[in-house]
Amino acid sequence: MAGHSPETKHLSKVDPVMRRVIRQVGPFTLKPRVGRSPFESLARAIAYQQLHEKAAASILKRFIALFPGRRFPRPEALLAIDTDAIRRAGFSRAKVATLRDLAAKALDGTVPSGRVVRALEDEAIIERLIAVRGIGRWTVEMLLIFQLGRPDVLPIHDFGVRNGFRIAHGRRSMPTPKQVLRYGERWKPYRTAASWYLWRAADRAKAKKPSRKANA
Repeated sequence: MAGHSPETKHLSKVDPVMRRVIRQVGPFTLKPRVGRSPFESLARAIAYQQLHEKAAASILKRFIALFPGRRFPRPEALLAIDTDAIRRAGFSRAKVATLRDLAAKALDGTVPSGRVVRALEDEAIIERLIAVRGIGRWTVEMLLIFQLGRPDVLPIHDFGVRNGFRIAHGRRSMPTPKQVLRYGERWKPYRTAASWYLWRAADRAKAKKPSRKANA
């Protein structure tokens, strides 16, 4: 079997469907982008909300350029800069309001520092961060997976996870979040790896799907 990490060993042992997906996909290769504070991670996530990746990256680049000499602005600097300047970088009014609320809550401690967040449980992090305007549970779950490297996160409302589950199980209908949650109990304590494999299953199915041009 491809891959012999603790994650793949456990998932293969407890779930024959996941064992087959792991054989198809290969080793578990998720590498979290550690080093960013929750404030920076969420600010970047706000930039990417509901936008194409390239457009969001351009907006984020212009935004960071507003704060010369820093790799990324600090919360107090974000609150001090003129709102119109952030708007000219490409952020909508709603996103500017979200960014400013994020900065304010980083300063008052609601949004924990990188040092503090490492000592918090997943649900405690979610509870604190969804207090920020415009930040929902899914956004925080992505932070837990891709920034903090938490091993047991299952974003049951994520379309890719649910679609990957549907594909892996050969279902016609999309599973409900509750169905994924209930089935995923067997994946503990490695539900992050299970999510990753479900995303890969969905990607593989999409890559195999013939294009409209090919059928024209």
